Order: sequence, then structure tokens, then C-alpha cells
Amino acid sequence: MKTDWLIVGAGFTGCTLAERIASVLDRRVLIVERRDHIGGNAYDFLNHYGLIIHKYGPHIFHTDSRKVWDYLSRFTNWRSYEHHVLAEVEGQKIPLPFNLNSLRVLFPTKHADRLEDLLIGTYGYGVKVPILKLFEATVGDLRELANYIHEWIFSGYTKKQWGLETKELDPSVLERVPVFICRDNRYFQDPYQGVPEAGYTDMFRRMVVHPRIKLLLGYDYHDIWKDIQFDNLVYTGSIDSFFSNIHGELPFRSLRFDFNTLEQEFYQEVATVNYPNRFDFTRITEQKYITGQVVPKTTLITEYPQRYMPGHNEPFYPIPRVENEKVYQLYKQEAKKLKGSVIFAGRLADYRYYDMDDAVARALSVFEEEVLTRL
Repeated sequence: MKTDWLIVGAGFTGCTLAERIASVLDRRVLIVERRDHIGGNAYDFLNHYGLIIHKYGPHIFHTDSRKVWDYLSRFTNWRSYEHHVLAEVEGQKIPLPFNLNSLRVLFPTKHADRLEDLLIGTYGYGVKVPILKLFEATVGDLRELANYIHEWIFSGYTKKQWGLETKELDPSVLERVPVFICRDNRYFQDPYQGVPEAGYTDMFRRMVVHPRIKLLLGYDYHDIWKDIQFDNLVYTGSIDSFFSNIHGELPFRSLRFDFNTLEQEFYQEVATVNYPNRFDFTRITEQKYITGQVVPKTTLITEYPQRYMPGHNEPFYPIPRVENEKVYQLYKQEAKKLKGSVIFAGRLADYRYYDMDDAVARALSVFEEEVLTRL
């Protein structure tokens, strides 16, 4: 089998690069994907009840990049959707990220008034404050609020999600869900938000339906690469796997999903409800809120974090710790020895937690800065 470009992985990074190489450069592209579907972890499908299901957990596209939004809009119409999340705290359900409305649910009015005045007076209105910055407040009441939020919202969830205490992780983990000093209950505030109208899988199909692109699904690159003649290689899998784990395995967290369809129209108040402190799962998502479908049944997705075990489950989240970054840097040095003959890109190859728009932006950047320069 011959091709100009061999791309390993059919997720956002692989499909974006394949589309660009085929459409702009008119080169032959072969995408090899270990799983039996395209779309990576954003893959979705119709279940027996006609509901679009996100197989690997809820995926809501959001970005502040007009470039990324316009690029994907070539392949899909969008269902406008703004995500809302609640967290169960001391028997109450509060908006997440924690905001001024959350204060009103949890604390008596006078105490909430004082905390609101302090937050706005110290940081300003409409500002996102990382919990670590809140810990540094000079006012005791704000430090107490930081401790409360950490204990009831971050600590338990983090331990379930990562299998580690918050202090054992890179501070960037806590920065992903800041305290939002406003009354905006949306989970994201990006100017572009939504989900593909016909589903992510349909969008990916449109990206790779090109006479110059071929798909090979259900095959592991490591098993077949010797049978493929190619001039250029893009690898979006785990970088440690590419180098046969010579510096050890890079750890990831995985997830198990339980799908449960109920004979009722809706089950919960919003799309996603987090359970930081109760149960051994982290959250329940009700798909219908996201897809906007009108059917008499509803399907829930319950997420159980677990250790990643190669060959048994999927790698979802690189674990951000100093020691893991050191191992990753060793693999980056190995990559440099290849003198650009292999392009590594994507969440697994870069060992970075990319949102979907980050993955697309990274792929577009790779195309412009690394692929085009090879001409």
C-alpha cells in the first residue's frame, strides 16, 4: 500500500490534518485508526431509541477562535447550545463554576452579601479567579471561602477524577474551573458554542470524504506500518508507545461510562450534575439537553474515573505532574533525533490536555508551520 502521507489516529488532530493535506496540497493521505470508528473520543452514534449518544462522555464545542469555528463550520451546521452544570454541595445543587449565584444557595443572605462585596471589591465584577489566587487573599473571609470551595467542590472531585490529592497535581488542574465573579450560570463563556447539528461523527465524515483520503479502521499502526509505503508520517497516538516505552509509560486517567435510558422525558435539571463528594462516580450527563432532540425517553451517561490500562480501556487525560512532564521531555528528545521525519501532534502525542478547539488549532498550526514548509 502506497501513500504520500500516513496519519495515525482519526480524531480531531488527524482528521484536520488529513483534510488540509488532501484539499490544499492534493496529496494522498491514509488514516490508520486503531478503533473501529472515526472521531476519536468525540465519536457519537444513534442508540436504539433514536438519541444521539456521545460514547466517550459529553462533548460541547466551545472556542474563542473565529478561525477554528469557521474551519469546522465548513463541515457542519451548528446547534446553538450553552452548557449548564450543577454541583451537589451539602445537599444543595449550585451552579458550576462557582459564582455569585452559588453563594446565594449555600450561605445565609447577610453572609452571602458580605462575601459578594468582598469578591467584587477585591477582584472586580466579571472576573475569573483561580482558587489558588483566592487562597492568597489578605481578607480572612475570602480565604475561608477558598477553603470551603476547595473542600466541597474541588477536593473530592479531584481525588475521584485523578486518583490524587489536589496538592499532588500541577496547579493548572485547579485553574480549569475558577471562581467566576458574576451571575452567569453558563459553564463556558466563549463567543462560539454549540454541537454539530447532525452529530460529531457526521462532521468527521464530511472532513475525510475526499478522493485523496483513505481510511483504515480497526488496525494498530504498530502492527502494519511495515506494509505501508509512505513519504511523511503524522503520529497522534501516545508518544511513549511510538518509542516502545523506552523511558517508561506516560500515565493517563481513563473513564468508564454507564448508559441508562429511562422511560421519562427528563431526569435532572440541567445537562450535567457533578457529585464531588458522594458516590464513586463524578457526574451524570443527560444527552437530550445537549442534542435538543424531542423524544419521550432520556439517556443518562454516568462517569466512573479509573486508571488507564493499555489494551483494556482508553487514555483520556494526561496526568499533569512534574515527574510525568520530565518523562515526556525525554520522549521529546527522542522525537528530535528523528529530525522532523515524524510529526507528533495531538493530546496523546503532546501529552497535553487539549479541549477540542485546542486540538483543531494545534492541527491547523502544524499544517501551516510544519507541513507546508516541507514543500
